[in-house]
Amino acid sequence: MNDDFYNRGLAKAKQKDYAGAIAEFTHAIESNPYFADAFCQRGLAYYDSGEILLAVSDYTEALQLNPESVEAYYCRALARVALKNLPGALADADQVIRLNRNHAAAYNLRGIVYRKMGHVHDAIANFKLAADLYLQQKDKDNCRLCLEKIKQLQPKQNLTVVHQRPTPTTPIMSPQEYFTQLLEKAEKGDTRQALEDLNWALQVDPQDAQAYCCRGVVRYKQGNYREAIADFNQALQLNFQDAIVYRNRGRARFQLGDHQGAIADFNQALQIQPEDALLYIARGNVYRAMGNYLGAVTDYTKALQINPDDPQAYYNRGLAYAHMEEMQRAIADYQQAASIFCEKEDWKNYEHVLENLKKIHSPSIESKQSKYNMLRQRLLRLVGGYWEIAQRLIDQTKRYYPGMSEEWYMEKVIDDLERDRG
Repeated sequence: MNDDFYNRGLAKAKQKDYAGAIAEFTHAIESNPYFADAFCQRGLAYYDSGEILLAVSDYTEALQLNPESVEAYYCRALARVALKNLPGALADADQVIRLNRNHAAAYNLRGIVYRKMGHVHDAIANFKLAADLYLQQKDKDNCRLCLEKIKQLQPKQNLTVVHQRPTPTTPIMSPQEYFTQLLEKAEKGDTRQALEDLNWALQVDPQDAQAYCCRGVVRYKQGNYREAIADFNQALQLNFQDAIVYRNRGRARFQLGDHQGAIADFNQALQIQPEDALLYIARGNVYRAMGNYLGAVTDYTKALQINPDDPQAYYNRGLAYAHMEEMQRAIADYQQAASIFCEKEDWKNYEHVLENLKKIHSPSIESKQSKYNMLRQRLLRLVGGYWEIAQRLIDQTKRYYPGMSEEWYMEKVIDDLERDRG
């Protein structure tokens, strides 16, 4: 008989006859005082009729009879929010999630509670989890609502406003600011969390070109160069024409040994940002790796014209000069780099530069390689600073005249080049 009362109560609640539903559920409970679902449904009817305290009482009774009732915990959490009992609501939402890790509405409710308590970061985290679950459940409307809540809260992540109460005039954080925060997170070493956030963003919007770009940067920092390049390619296909894409794809290509591809990307980036010193340093590094030391020096010099206090540009130019046997210039650049590193208290790089200075000043090395270095410098000048050309000529000469010394081969190549040029 109590089932008949219960079913009639459900029917009346569906028709919004809450007084009638309460009466039927009460009969069901009188017939069976251990009927947990009847307490829970009567609590819902009380809640819908505005009797919030009575609703909480019934939900509590239902939980005493069935401590694993997800519905009773969730309903009581909603009622406690209405009563402004935020700690109680939060405790109930936590219980729902403990019993069901995929309860999207509970994460959303927990986000609401955290927002009311002023815990902005926790609110955003829960709205993200709710949006992700709604997305998996193909509930796009609720997913979109969670995203809107995140947009409204994101500005308060800024340290200057994080402790302030929300105001209607607070500006919404732009996508650029959001992705900048993710990149800053990756710079500080938290690449895993940044990658998770970007994967989530791309699940929500697979056409977000900026998200692909940022994920490429994070993957580059993780050393996943091929995956990074794939993300940069996707960003470009979606018409995200930004120097950051070309610069970082160039860096990834360089790491994979694709020197020509790297230079092409740096050239493209420089067309967009012709005054970016870091781009000239990056391209100079590729030239140096290819043996084009003259091209490397030119780029490092351009970087220093833009930023005269960049110690890395001085150090890299010093390396290029050393390969060209321009030792005095190399020493001057090393000394300048060491001085700036010292001012910045960057002792690791400072010591590294000093080690290179010691190698140049070593008398044993100078005396042993004096003639060889002079020949190498003459040959480099004859081939325009491209050591790979010089090496190719030396290798050809070795095939024709096997068994001779390195100095003999360099002298032979030099003589041939000078004779051919008259």
